[in-house]
Amino acid sequence: MQVRPLGDRVLVKPIDEPEKKKGGIIIPDTAKEKPQQGVVIAVGKGRLLESGERAALEVKKGDKVLFRKYSGTEIDIEDDKHLILGESDILATI
Repeated sequence: MQVRPLGDRVLVKPIDEPEKKKGGIIIPDTAKEKPQQGVVIAVGKGRLLESGERAALEVKKGDKVLFRKYSGTEIDIEDDKHLILGESDILATI
């Protein structure tokens, strides 16, 4: 299934942290924090300005990004978790 975000939206696949930490402690799923990093899978065409032109997005497909913890809408695509975020929810590229 192909998903193409609209406007200034971005499709991101979150990167899960490994289950083991440095001390060898395994953290259960219920205690894990939500991931804040991900890889951009697809981007929209950009925000429509009042002049009728489109403002290009600063991120592109393949960028590794840092985003707000509780932002976006979670969707399942072929049994994988993805997020649809607004460009304003993306804090930085890594």
